[in-house]
Amino acid sequence: MSVRKRRWEDLPSEVLAAVEDRCGTVLKVVAAERGIMPGVAARLHTAGGSVFLKGVPADDPAARLYLRERAANLALAPSVPAPRMLWCADIGGWHLLVFEYIDGARSADLSPGSPDLPGVIDTLARLGGADGALPCVTVNLDLLQRAAAELLGMKPREPWWGMYAEAFEGLSVESLKGETLLHYDLHSGNLLAAGQDVYVIDWSFACRGQAWIDAALLVPRLVEAGHSPAQAEALVAAHPGWNTAPADAVTGLGALWTMFREYKAMHGLADTRGFRAGAAQAGRAWITHRTR
Repeated sequence: MSVRKRRWEDLPSEVLAAVEDRCGTVLKVVAAERGIMPGVAARLHTAGGSVFLKGVPADDPAARLYLRERAANLALAPSVPAPRMLWCADIGGWHLLVFEYIDGARSADLSPGSPDLPGVIDTLARLGGADGALPCVTVNLDLLQRAAAELLGMKPREPWWGMYAEAFEGLSVESLKGETLLHYDLHSGNLLAAGQDVYVIDWSFACRGQAWIDAALLVPRLVEAGHSPAQAEALVAAHPGWNTAPADAVTGLGALWTMFREYKAMHGLADTRGFRAGAAQAGRAWITHRTR
């Protein structure tokens, strides 16, 4: 099974007309190639310039994530480096989001020595804010906890599962609660580099929690890109909340994040298992570093 992608042409005529009425006549459409979310994601070339459209049927299981992204973008502080949401609407049974298009942007390179790294770390430090309309981080963790419990219940023989279990056992979910607006899913695909600037996109898992969580969840992504765990932690130490984060909470959250990737590498969609396995390997290296 694979994710069902939609095209601009798949949108109902009522939706097409509403988008063009708002954005101008669409001259050309370029579908986004990356991403695993269902629905439409495309650059629209119009007479007035380019915009980026995202849309999903309101009855699609992923619709809740589009609504979360909409709420997050409505809550973003002006200081947060992100493409601005220009318009949102519910029309013809579809949830629609239209964003400014960042010309020349590409996925940020997180590898050691990358010229994008200073911008990535600066962007990380500028995230934040609060909005009561967004759920607590514990909502995001529920699925991870269930996957972890299922895998641990199977008593896998690999030695790292005992490490995960011990770290998970030491995690107090209460220690993760807070009022900072979190992206929660920072990785190279959700970080767009354009010159010296780095923008954060795809706020589908945005939530409220402790400020250091975004920094912690970037660490395994940096490890996956080629940094050692120590190097990755040194990079995110520029985040103002990192040095006050409880060590057991960081380790426990990292173990939970990694176990979920282990689960998805085994049971997820066939065309996503490879990159899930790579993420799990990076997370495993990080937790090993923190617990040895």
